[in-house]
Amino acid sequence: MEDREILALYNARDERALRETSVKYEALCMTVAYNILGSREDAEEIFSDALLRLWNAIPPAEPQSLGAYLLTAVRNAARDRLSYIQAERRGGKELTAALGELSEVIPSSESGEQMLDSLVLRDAVSRFLAALPDDARDLFLRRYWLCLSIPETAAVTGSTVGRVTMSLARTRRKLKAFLEKEELL
Repeated sequence: MEDREILALYNARDERALRETSVKYEALCMTVAYNILGSREDAEEIFSDALLRLWNAIPPAEPQSLGAYLLTAVRNAARDRLSYIQAERRGGKELTAALGELSEVIPSSESGEQMLDSLVLRDAVSRFLAALPDDARDLFLRRYWLCLSIPETAAVTGSTVGRVTMSLARTRRKLKAFLEKEELL
């Protein structure tokens, strides 16, 4: 079922919207939540909570992309849960590793996660990503937005681990140069 059809079900308050959303997005959402939290049970709970939030938000919210809206809700909820359960003890190694890699590029007295949420930085990173070639942007987003491990990113994109590692290193260097030019470093 297409997103616009699912959104119409939400607007009509038809519970089939939840089933259709699950069919279409559960696997991806569970992967993202699991990669952040390291726990299948926590990932399942996050996905269920995100569905409830979606049900309560639409209407009046009218997302342009149901998938992006839901993934953002899942990612944010998983990050909040990760803070709550103290990532180092309960898992979450992929988010910690990904943010650690970015901390070399995005210095701050705050955590890398808090800095990424800053509006100015978010705008600059968005402009940087828009200018990247599609394949480099795809690798960057899979690693740092979806929090896939490097081997998972390689498998999903049909690349080698070495190619993904090298591409991410080059992209981080370019990002650092871009942020320096923007006077954000």
